[in-house]
Amino acid sequence: MEHHVEFRAAPEGPKAPALLGTRVLAALVQPGDPRPSPQDGAAKVTCLAWAHNNAKFAVCTVDRVVLLYDEHGERRDKFSTKPADAKYGRKSYVVKGMAFSPDSTKIAVGQTDNIIYVYKIGEDWGDKKVICNKFIQTSAVTCLLWPAENIIVFGLAEGKVRLANTKTNKSSTIYGTESYVVSLTSNVSGKGILSGHADGTIVRYFFDDEGSGESQGKLVTHPCPPYALAWASTSIVAAGCDKKIVAYGKEGHVIQTFDYSRDPAEKEFTVAATSPGGQSVVFGSYDRLRVLNWSPRRSAWEEARPKEITHLYTITALAWKKDGSRLCAGTLCGGVEQFDCCLRRSIYKNKFEMTYVGPSQVIVKNLSTGTRVVLKSCYGYEIEEVKILGKERYLVAHTSDTLLLGDLSSNKLSEVAWQGSGGNEKFFFDNENVCMIFNAGELTLVEYGSNEILGSVRTEFMNPHLISVRINERRQRGLEESKRLAYLIDIKTIAAVDLVGGYNISTISHDSKIDWLELNEMGHKLLFRDKKMRLQLYDIESGAKTTILSYCSYVQWVPGSDVVVAQNRGSLCIWYNIDAPERVTMFPLKGDIVDLERSNGKTEVIVTEGVNMVSYTLDEGLIEFGTAVDDGDYHRAAAFLETLEMSTETEAMWKTLSRLALEARQLHIAERCFAALGCVAKAHFLHETNVIADKAAKEHGGDGTDYYEVRARLAMLEKNYKLAEMIFLEQNAVEEAMDMYQELHMWDECIMVAEAKGHPMLDKLRQAYYQWLLETQQEERAGEVQQHQGDHMAAIGLYLRAGLPAKAAQLAMSRDELLVNSDVTNRITTALIKRELYEQAGDLFEKTRNPQKALECYRKGSAFLKAVELARAAFPVEVMKLEEAWGDHLVQQKQLDAAINHYIEARCSIKAIEAAIGARQWKKAIYILDLQDVQTAAKYYPRIAQHYAALQEYQIAEELYIKGDRTKDAIDMYTQAGRWEQAHKLATKCMRPEDVSVLYVTQAQEMEKQGRYKEAERLYVAVDEPDLAITMYKRGKMYGDMIRLVAKHHKDLLSDTHLHLGKELETEGRLQEAEYHYLEAKDWKAAVNMYRVNDMWEEAYRVAKAHGGANSHKHVAYLWAKSLGGEAAAKLLNKFGLLEMAIDHAAHNSVFDFAFDLARLSMKHKMPEIHFKYATFLEDEGKFEEAEEEFVKAGKPKEAVLMYVHNQNWDAAQRVAEAHDPESVADVLVGQARCAFEQKEFPRAEAFLLRAQRLELAIKYYKEAGMWSDALRICKEYVPGRLEALQEEYDREAAKKGSRGLEGMLEQAREWEQAGEYGRAVDCYLKVQDPSNSLLTEKCLLKAAELAIKFLGQPHSMEVTRAVGPQLVAMRKFSAAAELYLNLDLIREAIDAFIEGEEWNKAKRVAKELDPRSEEYVDQRYKEYLKNQGKVDSLVGVDVMAALDMYAEREQWEKCLETAAKQNYKVLHKYVALYATHLIREGSYGKALSLYVQHGAPANPQNFNIYKRLFVEMVNATGMNSAEAYPSWADLRDMLFNLCESLVKSSEANTPAHEEFENILLVCHYYATRSAAQAVKQLDIVAAKLSISLLRHTELIPADKAFYEAGTAAKAIGWENMAFVFLNRFLDLCDAIEEGTLDALDHSDFQDTDIPFEVPLPAQQHVAEEQREEVRDWVLTMSMDQRLEQVLPRDERGTYEASLVAASTGVRSLPCVLTGYPVLRNKVEFKRPGKEANKDTWNKFLMAVKTSHSPSCQDVLKFVSQWCGGLPSTSFSFQ
Repeated sequence: MEHHVEFRAAPEGPKAPALLGTRVLAALVQPGDPRPSPQDGAAKVTCLAWAHNNAKFAVCTVDRVVLLYDEHGERRDKFSTKPADAKYGRKSYVVKGMAFSPDSTKIAVGQTDNIIYVYKIGEDWGDKKVICNKFIQTSAVTCLLWPAENIIVFGLAEGKVRLANTKTNKSSTIYGTESYVVSLTSNVSGKGILSGHADGTIVRYFFDDEGSGESQGKLVTHPCPPYALAWASTSIVAAGCDKKIVAYGKEGHVIQTFDYSRDPAEKEFTVAATSPGGQSVVFGSYDRLRVLNWSPRRSAWEEARPKEITHLYTITALAWKKDGSRLCAGTLCGGVEQFDCCLRRSIYKNKFEMTYVGPSQVIVKNLSTGTRVVLKSCYGYEIEEVKILGKERYLVAHTSDTLLLGDLSSNKLSEVAWQGSGGNEKFFFDNENVCMIFNAGELTLVEYGSNEILGSVRTEFMNPHLISVRINERRQRGLEESKRLAYLIDIKTIAAVDLVGGYNISTISHDSKIDWLELNEMGHKLLFRDKKMRLQLYDIESGAKTTILSYCSYVQWVPGSDVVVAQNRGSLCIWYNIDAPERVTMFPLKGDIVDLERSNGKTEVIVTEGVNMVSYTLDEGLIEFGTAVDDGDYHRAAAFLETLEMSTETEAMWKTLSRLALEARQLHIAERCFAALGCVAKAHFLHETNVIADKAAKEHGGDGTDYYEVRARLAMLEKNYKLAEMIFLEQNAVEEAMDMYQELHMWDECIMVAEAKGHPMLDKLRQAYYQWLLETQQEERAGEVQQHQGDHMAAIGLYLRAGLPAKAAQLAMSRDELLVNSDVTNRITTALIKRELYEQAGDLFEKTRNPQKALECYRKGSAFLKAVELARAAFPVEVMKLEEAWGDHLVQQKQLDAAINHYIEARCSIKAIEAAIGARQWKKAIYILDLQDVQTAAKYYPRIAQHYAALQEYQIAEELYIKGDRTKDAIDMYTQAGRWEQAHKLATKCMRPEDVSVLYVTQAQEMEKQGRYKEAERLYVAVDEPDLAITMYKRGKMYGDMIRLVAKHHKDLLSDTHLHLGKELETEGRLQEAEYHYLEAKDWKAAVNMYRVNDMWEEAYRVAKAHGGANSHKHVAYLWAKSLGGEAAAKLLNKFGLLEMAIDHAAHNSVFDFAFDLARLSMKHKMPEIHFKYATFLEDEGKFEEAEEEFVKAGKPKEAVLMYVHNQNWDAAQRVAEAHDPESVADVLVGQARCAFEQKEFPRAEAFLLRAQRLELAIKYYKEAGMWSDALRICKEYVPGRLEALQEEYDREAAKKGSRGLEGMLEQAREWEQAGEYGRAVDCYLKVQDPSNSLLTEKCLLKAAELAIKFLGQPHSMEVTRAVGPQLVAMRKFSAAAELYLNLDLIREAIDAFIEGEEWNKAKRVAKELDPRSEEYVDQRYKEYLKNQGKVDSLVGVDVMAALDMYAEREQWEKCLETAAKQNYKVLHKYVALYATHLIREGSYGKALSLYVQHGAPANPQNFNIYKRLFVEMVNATGMNSAEAYPSWADLRDMLFNLCESLVKSSEANTPAHEEFENILLVCHYYATRSAAQAVKQLDIVAAKLSISLLRHTELIPADKAFYEAGTAAKAIGWENMAFVFLNRFLDLCDAIEEGTLDALDHSDFQDTDIPFEVPLPAQQHVAEEQREEVRDWVLTMSMDQRLEQVLPRDERGTYEASLVAASTGVRSLPCVLTGYPVLRNKVEFKRPGKEANKDTWNKFLMAVKTSHSPSCQDVLKFVSQWCGGLPSTSFSFQ
C-alpha cells in the first residue's frame, strides 16, 4: 500500500476532518488564534521546535522572544533570550537554532553572537526559566540539534560541527570543514547527523550506525548550498537555491531529481522537515509547501500535489510534531501555520480515536481522558489495523514483519519481529508486565517496553492458570533482574525457565495431572495443585518438593509477600513463613474463598457464606515481616516480631531472622533473636562478640564486623573451627587459636597448630594433654596417644585398664614382637574370654598358632564362619558338625533362610525341610522334598499345598496334594473355593462316575436345604443334572433362576416354560408376574385376556397399548366400552378419543345396536351414516324392503333406487324414485335402456334414452357395439355439435384397425363425396395414410386435391394443396407435386419441388418462363448443392470464390493456392495469409515462412501481424544460434527485405509500422549473418559481436536469451569481462521471470549504453535449467577472481565499445552492416545512405569468404549488395 501526502486548502472555522487513505495537511490558523499572526513587512519566525513529549511547542520570533504553546495551539508562556554580552544590546544577535531536550524540560538556543544558552523551563507552565548551561564558541552558531540526552550538536559559521555536553558543561569538535554550516539534521533514530555546508558539501556522522555499515564523512557535493536538508528512512533529500530537489542514496549516488527550475512561480527552497516515521519530506519555499512521499512498492519518491498559499511569502522554519500529527510552518512575516497530518482516522468502540499519521505511525487517543500514545514501527514497516484488548488497556498491531504491543496505562511500547501467522494468535493480558502470545503450540512472552522477545517455549496448554510469569515484581537481594517463567511441558511436568539467561532452571515431574501453578513474586518458590486437589510447594533453589495441603479448593500468594492463603474444605490455611511449610495457621470457614484483597495496609480474604460476603483479615504484622526480610530490612522485621506473642509461627520467624541476620552480619539483631528464642549460650556469645565489634569500630572505624576476632568468633558460632583457625593464623594470632582449641578441649587440633607453628610449649602441651586424659579417665584416648607415640606396651596396658581388650588384641595382632610375648597374649586372651569376646580371642589364638583353643573360642562365640574355615584346614572331621551347629544357631536367631544351606551342607535333610518351611521358602522346600524318598516327603507336601491354596494357586496346590496322596483334600479345596469344574474333573479322575454323581447330588441337596441355591446349582450342573437344579428352583418358586437355566439348557422349551409359569401364576392370582411371563413368551394376548377375565380393563388396555399392534389397544378399549354399555361406554371412549372409531368399528362388525346407542348418546351426526351402513348390510342380506327403509332414513333414497335397478326391479325403482328422488327417474330409464341394449332391442333402448333425454348414451352404446353409422346418425339428428368430434374419433378408430379401418375410411369418403359433402370427403381422403400402399395414398391425396380445386373455394383449395404437396414430395413424386403447385400458380413451391428432385433444368425452365426473379434463387441453390455434395471442381465454373473458400475450409491448400493463382495477386495473397495463419496456429512457422518466400510478401497492413508473428516465433525458437539455422534466417531476412522494399513504394512508407519492420529486418540480418559467421572459424569474433549488438534490440527479442547468447559468445572468445556482465544480467532476468516483475533489476552496469532498460518481461525461460546452473556456477567462480574487472570495455569515446551513442557527446554512430558495432574511423561506405561497414571487419569477411568458399557467407554478401545498393569497388565477385 502506498501513501501520499496531499495539501488541502485550509478551511475557515472548524478543523477539516482527515480523509481516509490520504495524508491531509490542512492549515488550522483561525481568526483570533493566539499563535503568531502574519505582520506587514519582514518579521520572520527564525526557529520552531516541538517538545519530545508532544505537549509543548516553541516559536522564536524576530525580536528574539521564545513563545511557548500547548499542543492545542494556546499560548501558555514566553521568555526573552539574552545576548552573550549585555553591553552589545539585545539587537546584537539573531537566534539561528532552537531545540528541546529529550525530557522536554529544557530548551537550547543557538545565537549568532557565538553562544548557546540552555534554559530550564520545567515540566509545568509558569515554572521559573533559568539558564542551566551556556557554551561560548569562536564563531556564530548557525544551526542546532538536540538528538540525545545531554548531547547538543550545532554548526558554526567557520565550518565546524561541534558537540556540547550539558552534563559536563563542555563542548568539543566532532569534525571541521572550511565551509559555513547551513543546515543540520538527524536520522529518524537520532543516532546519526548530516550537516550541509555553503560549498554544497553534505557530511555524515554516526554516534551509532546501528549495524547499518554505512560510511562516515563527506557523502556528496550538492550543486548549491543545501539549506533544505532532510534525512528520511530510505534516503537523503536536499534542496536549495537552484530550485531542484535531489534524493541521494545511502552512499551518495543520485536516486531521483525533481527539477522546478523552469517553473517561473517557484523560488528557492529554504527549509525542509522529515516526518517522524521518515516516510515523508516537506520542503518550504515562497508561498508554497512541496511534499514527497516514499513509495515502498516502487522504491522511489513520489510527489504529492503542492500546497500553495498566496501571500504566505517565504517559509523560514518548519517543525514536525514528534507524534507525526502536526506540521508547523513559520513565515517571513511572522505567521505560524499549523497543518494536520493524517492518512486516515477511525473511532474504535466509541472510546478511542486512531489517527494514522504515517504508514508506520499511529496516534491512539483515549476520548474520555484525552491521553495519547504514539504507536510507531521502529523499522518503518506499515502498521495494519490497531486493536485495543485486555479491558481496553493494551494495544496490539501487526506489520508485515513485526508485532507491536503497548500498555496504555504505563505508556510502554514494544515492537518484536513476528512473521505473519494468519491472525491466529491468542493474546493473554493477565500479567501487567508481559504479554503472553499463543500461536501454533508456542508460547511467546513480550515484556512491555522491550523490543526483544523475552522468551519462547513450546507448550500445548494455553490456560493462564497453567502459566506463571514473574518480571522484577520484587527484586531479590544480590540480583539485578529477576525474570522467571513456569509452564507445563505436558500435563504432569512443569518447567521453570530463567528468562534473563534463557536457560531451564528446573523440571518438576509429578504423578498426577496439574491444574494450577503460580511462582512467588521473586520466582524462587512454586506452588502448584493437581487434579487430586493436593497443593504442592517446590523450592526452585534446592529442588525440594513438599505436599503442604490436601483437598485444596483455593490457593493464592498474598501480593507483595511470600505469604500463602489456601482453603481446605472448611478451613482457611495461612502460611506466614513459607520456608517452614509445616507451620500453618488455620481458621474454620463456613463458605468458600472467592478473592484476596490487599490495600491500605490491610490484607483481607473474601469469603461467600451463603448469600453473604464475609472478609477475614490476615495478620499484617506477620505478612510485613516476610516482606521486610525479603527487602533486607531486618530492623523492621525485628520490630514487627517484638510486637507478637511467642507462638510456633513467631518462633519460626525468629529462627529465620536469626539466620538471615548472621548471614548479613547484623549481630545485634541476631543477638536479640537468640535471646527471644531462649538460646542463652548463643545470645551470650554474640553479646561478647558485639562488645569486641563495637570496640573495633571505635578504634578502626566501620561497623567492626570485618575485625578478624569478630569474624573468627562468627566462624566458631557456625562450628567452622578450621575457618576460625585460618582467620587467627592469617593475623599470626597463634596463641588465640590455641586458646580457642584448648577452651573447647580440642587438644589434637591445638597440638597440630603448635606443631605447624613450631610452638615452644609443644612438649608441655602434649604432657598436659596426656595428664588431662588420665585425670578424666580417658584411658582409651590416652592409649591412642601412647600408640601414636610408639609406646605399644603402655598403650596395651591402658587399653586393658580401660576395659578394651579387643583394641589391645587388635594392636597386638598388628605387631609381631607383641605376639611372641606370651605374657602379653595371655593377659589379653584372659581379658577377652572374661568379657566373652570369644571371636577376638579365637583370632588371637589362631595368630599364636593354638588352633584347638581358637576353634573352641569360635564355637563359643558363634563365629561359625571362622570356625568352619579353621576346621577345614585343621580338623576336617568337625566340619559337618560345625555346619549343623551353625544351622541350629541360625534357627535360634530366627535366620531360617540362612540355616537351610548349612543343614544341606551338614546333610540334615529333615532339618533343612523344616527350616525351608519355617522360612516360607516354599520352592526351596519343594526342591529338597523332591530329592527325598516318598515316605519321608509325604507328610510335608500337604503343609506346602495349604500355603499355595491360601494364595489361590490351586494348580500347584493340587499337584502337591496328589504328591502327598491327599486327593480328597484337593477336591475339598476346589469345592471350598467354588471351583466345581476343577473339583469335578479331579473327582472323575480319582472316583467312579456314579460315585461322583452321588457325591455331588448329595452335596447339592445339603446346600439346597441350607438355602445355598447357587452352590447347589453349580454342583447339579457339574454332574450334568441341570433338570434337578430347575426342579429345585421351581420348588423354591425362584422362577427367575428357573427361567435362566431353562434358557441355558433347554432353549426350545423356554417359551412353553414362560406360558406354563404364566398360567400357574395366573391361577395363583399373581397377575403381574404372570403378565411378565406371558410377555416373555411373546403372547401379549394371553395377558390381555387374563386381565379381561379378571375385569381389570385398565391393565388390559395398558398391555395392549405397550405390546400389541397399532390398533390393539383401541380394540381393547372398544371391548371395555362394550362391557360397560350405555353412557359409561360413551364417556370411556370419549376419554380415550376413540368414540368415532368405536362407532365405525361396531358398524363395521355389524353390531348396529351398540353403534346406534353410542351415536344416539354422543354423536348424533353419525346416525345417518350408521343407517346407511345398516341398509347396505340389509341389502347384502337380501332384505330389500328393510334396506329401502334404512336408505331413506340415511337420507340416501338414490341408493335404494340403484339397489332396485341393480336387481332389475324396475317398478319398485320407479316407485322409490318418484316418491323420494325425482332426479333418479332418469337413472331408472337409463338402466332399462342398458338392459334393452344388452338384449339387442335397439329401438326400445333408443326410446328409453329419448324419454330420459340421454341420447349421448345412445351414441356411446352404439360406439361400444361398433355401430358407427347408427352413432353418426343419432349424432347428426340429435347432437349435431358433436358430429365433427365423433367423425374424428371414428377416423382414429379406423386408423387403429389398419387396412380394415382404411377401407372403412375410403368408403366413408366416397359416401361423403356422393352426398355432396366435399369438405368432409376431402378430409377423409387426406386421412387415408397407408405406408405399405403408397399408390393408394397417392391416389387419395390427388383425389383430395382435385375435389378441393373443383368444388371448394380458393383459400380451402390452397390450404389442401399446401398440405398435399409436401407429402407428395416426401413420397418422391416431385413432378406430380410441382404440377399440383403450378395449377394454383405456386411457382416458388413448384421450383422447390423440382430442386428437391434435383431436376435443375426443369427448375430453371420454370423460373425462366414463369418467374424470372427466381432464376438467381435457383442458381444460389445450385451452388449450395454443389458445395454440399463436395463437387468443388464443378463449383469453380459457377463461383470461384466460393470454391476457394471451400478448398480452404477443407484444408486443401495446394488446390486452393493453385486455383487462386489463376485469379489475381490479391486473391492469391488472401488465401496465402489464411494458410500461413493456419500453419502458425499449428506451430509450423517454417512452412508459413516458405509460403511467403515462394509467393512474396505484399505490403498489406492486414498481413503485418503474420510477419511479426513469424519473426517472434523464429527469435523464440530453440536451436537457432547455429550455422545450420542460416537458411531459416536468410528466408526470413529476404522476405522482410522484400516487404520493406514494397513498403517504401506504398502508402505505409515512413509510418511507425515501416520503421518497425526496418528494425526487424536489421535484427534478422544480424541473426542470419551470425549463423553464416558461425560456420567459418576465422569469423568467430564477427559472430560474437553480432550477438552483443543484438542486445540493443531486446525490446524486440527475448532479453534473457539475448544476454545468454551474448555472454556465452563473449566467454567463448575470451572476453571474460563482458561475458561476466552479460551472464550476470542473464541470471537477474531469470530471477525476474520467476518473480513475474522486472522492478528489482539493477541497471547500473548498463548506464551510458544504448542497451534498453525497459524491455518486455519474457513469459517463460528461454534457456534450459541445466544451462542456467552452468552459468550460475561460472559467474560465482568468476566473481571471486580479483583480476576480473566487472565492467563493460570502453573505446576512445570513453563509451561502451558496442554502444552507437557516445555517452559524453550524445553523437550517434552508424552500425557496421557486418557486426552491428559502431563505425568510428576506418569505414567502408555503401551507395545507399546510412549503410557503412568497419573496414577491417569488411576485409576480414571478404578474405574468409574467399578462403572458405562458404555458400552462406556468399549469400550474406549478396544480400548486403541488394540491401546497401551494391558493394564497394573492391567487393568480392559471386561468379
